[in-house]
Amino acid sequence: MKKNGKTGKNHVSRFGVSIETDLLDQFDALIQRKGYRSRSEAFRDLMREQLVREEWEDGDKTAVGILGLVYSHDTRELTKKLNRIQHRFFRNIISTTHIHLDHHNCLEVIVMKGKSADITHIADILISTRSVKDGKLLKTTTGAEIG
Repeated sequence: MKKNGKTGKNHVSRFGVSIETDLLDQFDALIQRKGYRSRSEAFRDLMREQLVREEWEDGDKTAVGILGLVYSHDTRELTKKLNRIQHRFFRNIISTTHIHLDHHNCLEVIVMKGKSADITHIADILISTRSVKDGKLLKTTTGAEIG
């Protein structure tokens, strides 16, 4: 790997990449569908995505997770149970939004910050709670360690 010795957030490095033509054509079609203005923007996002994945694999790094839970509020005691679980982890849960999807179903959006292993643990507990219909954890970063 070549480095030019310059550092700083605003410095731009240029590098060459050898890629099979078919793969590059597929990538160009993908980035056009997604609305990227250039390959560089798309490569930067791919790099950042991998760096975020690495942060999450190191269970001790501080990360951010956004958990979405779908459930019926009619299910006996479920809302109370979910609230009790969330109160146990109040140090990690920084925000919760409750959305009424229809007469019976709700979406709870829970924003968490802390060690990635802790966030995954909390999400697993909430998603596996009986009568939760669906749950997804979006894993992201605080941005502190990514350029």
